[in-house]
Formats: sequence, structure tokens, C-alpha cells
Amino acid sequence: MNYVLIPLIIIFVALTVVSLVRGIIAFLNSTKEDLNRDPAAGATANQLLQNKMMFNRIKFQGLAVLAVAILLAFSR
Repeated sequence: MNYVLIPLIIIFVALTVVSLVRGIIAFLNSTKEDLNRDPAAGATANQLLQNKMMFNRIKFQGLAVLAVAILLAFSR
């Protein structure tokens, strides 16, 4: 079981870091016009990308924590 869970944890952690970096890059690419836009106009493509990347980060982070919890449960 360890041989399956440890690589999964590494993959989930790597995906978490990639999503975090992509979200931060999308945040840094936001311009002053994006910040001063009328909120009723809707979200820009950059803002949607930020939201998607941060949701992916939470999802992958949760999967990594779940894999660690399963690994700890089976190690006893």
C-alpha cells in the first residue's frame, strides 16, 4: 500500500505547487484596468483563471492530505 500512496502524495503535492504558482502568476498579470473595472461587467479571463487555479490548489491539497491520512491509518 505504501508503494502506491507515497507516489500519489508526491504527485498531489507537485500538482498543488503547480496550481499555486499558476494562480500567483495569473494574479500578478492582473492589470490596473482589471482592478478598476465595473464589477457588473463580469469577471475577466484572467480573473477566471485565478479562480480556477486556486480551486485546483485546494482540491489537490485536500487529496494529498487524504492520502497522508490513509497512509497513516494503514501504517498502524
